[in-house]
Amino acid sequence: MECRPGCGACCIVVSISSPIPGMPDGKPAGVRCVQLTKDNRCSIFGLPERPAVCGQLQASAEMCGARDEDAFAYLAELERLTAPR
Repeated sequence: MECRPGCGACCIVVSISSPIPGMPDGKPAGVRCVQLTKDNRCSIFGLPERPAVCGQLQASAEMCGARDEDAFAYLAELERLTAPR
């Protein structure tokens, strides 16, 4: 499965602890990645600067759902379940 164009949920909802170009300390959950374009596409997709964790997250029917809102809800719950206590 490929990402739904223009969704951007994984670039907004999830936290990323590794450096991202323009975000040397990573990205907190709920914060829009600086590499996300206005049309919600990753400007460093496929480039070596892209964090490994981003490349490892693969689109799936379960994660993405039928609508962008489904992806946001699924990832928010995943982030909540995996957040340090």
